[in-house]
Amino acid sequence: MSRLVVIVAPGSRGDVQPCIALGRGLDGDRVRVLAAERFRTLVTAHGLEFAPLSADPGEILGSDGGREWTEGRTFLRGLRGALAPVMERLLADVHRGAAGTDLVLAPTLGFVGAHLGASLGVPDVELHYQPSVPTGAFAHPLVPWAAKAGPYGRRLSFRAVDTVAWQVLRPEVDRWRQRSLGLPAAGLRGPRRTETPVLCGFSDAVVPRPKDWPARVHVTGYWFLEAPAGWRPDPRLRDFLASGPPPVYVGFGSMRPSAAERTFTAVRTALRRAGLRGLLGTDAGSGDDDLLTVGDVPHAWLFPRTAAVVHHGGAGTTAAALRAGVPSLVCPIFSDQPYWGERVHRLGAGPRPLPLQELTAESLTARLLELSGNLLFRRGAQYVAGRLREEDGVARARQVLREVG
Repeated sequence: MSRLVVIVAPGSRGDVQPCIALGRGLDGDRVRVLAAERFRTLVTAHGLEFAPLSADPGEILGSDGGREWTEGRTFLRGLRGALAPVMERLLADVHRGAAGTDLVLAPTLGFVGAHLGASLGVPDVELHYQPSVPTGAFAHPLVPWAAKAGPYGRRLSFRAVDTVAWQVLRPEVDRWRQRSLGLPAAGLRGPRRTETPVLCGFSDAVVPRPKDWPARVHVTGYWFLEAPAGWRPDPRLRDFLASGPPPVYVGFGSMRPSAAERTFTAVRTALRRAGLRGLLGTDAGSGDDDLLTVGDVPHAWLFPRTAAVVHHGGAGTTAAALRAGVPSLVCPIFSDQPYWGERVHRLGAGPRPLPLQELTAESLTARLLELSGNLLFRRGAQYVAGRLREEDGVARARQVLREVG
């Protein structure tokens, strides 16, 4: 008898795509993905059920609270300003979308999976897109300054992030537990999760598994979603790629239009100064002989056809660039993006990260010359790509989930 598996995916496309890939791989189960309405077609096109979340990450990042979140110095301080106004709606949507489920897969945001599992009497599994389980081997990705604090301090950094994030969201979540789920308030410590299985949707080739992680933590490898079988590039893109040497792709995720316009003006200048052709992931502007703007193109198809990738360091984009075997320059904005930029550099697959707020025509020109001129970066990227292509993260995750429930 098949189970109904609900996957909660409240993030951007980089968070939703791995969930679709994971859902597609759960043979024999019905899978329902909970995501923002704009992802409905993407989800259903892959044969999965869909339930909408009214809180759209793009709208959140464009709000006043979202700008404080992304532009402020403290990620956790901005978390409440960005999410508090929509948290009540989001939790109601999650509760509605999870009706009838036999298994809940959810990220650690507010620990919604644990609350739903307790209310519905079904197991839950945490989905991690970055290393978020306490370890003494390295610091939490959101507090890199704790790296030199020693094993105890590094482990404490994970506890600190969990505690602060829970206190920020606790008022809304506890009201939801009491009014909708029929559960008592979780209190200051939050739900107990010491036995909850964890699926880490990243690779041991990129983040070596710490020896002190418990057996319930499974580093499966990435959950890659391939380009649709019938997908074809726009003729403009096809002709541009064929008309010269491989270009450098430059894209920075969900940037606000005003910031994007200023940034891509500097990008155009830097590419031309470096003598490189470019593909710009933005809706602003038009194509030229040496530069072409592109919209929504599957990274799995596009990145192997580029010379290098310049991006914001989202977990999904970082994984796609590494798998393509092309060097990357990460220009992080907030959250875990600096962490992924540092990992790319440590793996020898690209230069030191260039924070987006420090990006100018001059600084980017220098990094592009380094990115394109150092053959060791391509060699490092190709080595990591070889290891990633040997993995099947979805198959490993499916094996774990068959033993749950």
